[in-house]
Amino acid sequence: MTTTRYAFIKANWHGDIVDRALDGFCELIPADKVQVFDVPGAFEMPLLAKDLATSGRYAAVAAAALVVDGGIYRHEFVAGAVVDGLMRVALDTGVPILSVSLTPHHYQETDHHREIFRAHFVEKGREAARAALMIEQTRTMLAA
Repeated sequence: MTTTRYAFIKANWHGDIVDRALDGFCELIPADKVQVFDVPGAFEMPLLAKDLATSGRYAAVAAAALVVDGGIYRHEFVAGAVVDGLMRVALDTGVPILSVSLTPHHYQETDHHREIFRAHFVEKGREAARAALMIEQTRTMLAA
């Protein structure tokens, strides 16, 4: 009997916030069923998601990042490329790829904003876990 495993990719950029998504994910899916992978930033997530999805080891892959306007790249471009890439991986591999990649309209490096987004990422992690479990349940039902 095999145990269902999940992959969780998290971008290190704004890690104090992004890591909270893993906390929320593991509230619903036990940590011993989750293998965690770190990447430098959001842009690196789709390629790793593809590698993980094609490995056949995971029922789903979650990918978390906070993409903010840092003045170098237009954050809308980066966020769009990341989410499009993650969706493409899901469609190409048939493995659910769950995005917890958020792009706030306004983000400032203040304690207030960091606290708001930390709490928000916990909830988004829970939502990704719920989605992973629901998709798995539906696929199991369809296979019966």
